Amino acid sequence: MNEKRLVHVERIVIRWGDMDAMGHVNNTVYFRYMEQARISWFDRLVPEADAWQSTGIVIANAACNYRRAITYPGVVEVRLYIGAPGGASVPTTYELRVEDDPVPYADGAAVVVFIDMKTQRSRRIPEEIRARLERAQAAA
Repeated sequence: MNEKRLVHVERIVIRWGDMDAMGHVNNTVYFRYMEQARISWFDRLVPEADAWQSTGIVIANAACNYRRAITYPGVVEVRLYIGAPGGASVPTTYELRVEDDPVPYADGAAVVVFIDMKTQRSRRIPEEIRARLERAQAAA
């Protein structure tokens, strides 16, 4: 279980307002694209009754490697991969591509930490969610 596995693909329309004065998508927006993919994945991973009620996620760190400038118009495809889950966290990595271009425009990573929404403290990954993570790891 040391390999990363593709678990989610999010397609996001590039908005005119995502660009900056340099004429390309602002660097901070790349993090927003990764965030949107992460939240969509989380919403599918965690049972609806628990998501954002008893169980949530925060990120411990995040990084992005900018390879090529993304520009309007277009659609960004964010591919989210996971690594082996730890006690309370799971490593995630991302590839940002534009439409059918096979070469990534950026890649990134974030360590996702599961939290108890009431205490706002980290918690062990709930067993039901851990089983889903491990199945995704084994299946991909």
